[in-house]
Amino acid sequence: MSVLFTPLKLRSLQIPNRVWLSPMCMYSAADRGPDTGTPNDFHLSHLASRAAGGAGLIMVESTAVRPDGRISPWDLGLWNDRQQEAFTRVTRAITGHGAVPGIQLAHAGRKGSLDLPWRSQRYVTEAEGGWRTVAPSAVPFGPLPAPHALTVAEIGRLVDDFAAAARRARAAGFQVVEVHGAHGYLINSFLSPLGNHRTDAYGGDAARRSRFALEVVAAVRAEWPADLPVLFRTSATDWAPGGWDAEDTVRLAAELRRHGVDLLDVSTGGMAPDAGITTAPGYQVPFAAQARAATGIPTAAVGLITEPAQAERILTAGHADAVFLGRELLRNPYWPHHAALTLGAEPRWPDQYCYTVRDR
Repeated sequence: MSVLFTPLKLRSLQIPNRVWLSPMCMYSAADRGPDTGTPNDFHLSHLASRAAGGAGLIMVESTAVRPDGRISPWDLGLWNDRQQEAFTRVTRAITGHGAVPGIQLAHAGRKGSLDLPWRSQRYVTEAEGGWRTVAPSAVPFGPLPAPHALTVAEIGRLVDDFAAAARRARAAGFQVVEVHGAHGYLINSFLSPLGNHRTDAYGGDAARRSRFALEVVAAVRAEWPADLPVLFRTSATDWAPGGWDAEDTVRLAAELRRHGVDLLDVSTGGMAPDAGITTAPGYQVPFAAQARAATGIPTAAVGLITEPAQAERILTAGHADAVFLGRELLRNPYWPHHAALTLGAEPRWPDQYCYTVRDR
């Protein structure tokens, strides 16, 4: 039997297979007015189609816990009742196709207030509907403006914002919540010495730089049902001298596990704009394998995973417990069904499809 198409149990939740939709920003929410940050028909069709396509876990894109935590003015948010109610339609559609709905909670930090990526990479000014960004230290990301360095009181309010968003996520029907601690966004910029130059309790050595991440996780875990899983997405290395590295990730993984994280979603990069990264199929998988072997925490692997046999090998070799697919599921929403056929498993077609597509 294909390991890729066996269930994975995290706490009391059984996820039907180990092909999961990676959280990918669509930049398609309203950027102003009462529907700011609210999922709409595009998000519904995008996410429901991947659930119908057979992915076991549908992870909603990076969703901001407050308005100035968005990557762009067109990002999703979960800081008010209108957003929460709109998400219930999304979770119902996902569960209706037999998949598990998950959501990634995030704050963009110094990499926020950006234009639509297919239009430009420029900073959207406050006069244009943007905002001043925040970070642990006033260190800009590349050509972007220097962010406001957060005070200790502001850090405490941000922890509360993550907790409030977790409460809303559960009320909206999500069964998995993921804390976004990767790709140079706020939590990642606290972790990395490249972005964190503080000298107080939130900066300095690795333990103090990890404090904000662990406080957020603890706050989310306290709000999340004890029988449902919390995930954490990490950048396992900055790919830059003097930055966060794989050994730091192993130490953090052990702490995250003690704080109630059930699976580590292992990516890399995003902190240094000039990082030298050589990509290849599965190039990030060794980082997931290292954290899993060193700490026992379940992991998910990401990055240039495109072929069914490749995904199967990652799991059978014990490098990870699941795979997150991003671009490949954009290209082909039905990749899981085709992969199941390739690996000798039974595709989980919707009833409305299976009676006619089963025989070829």
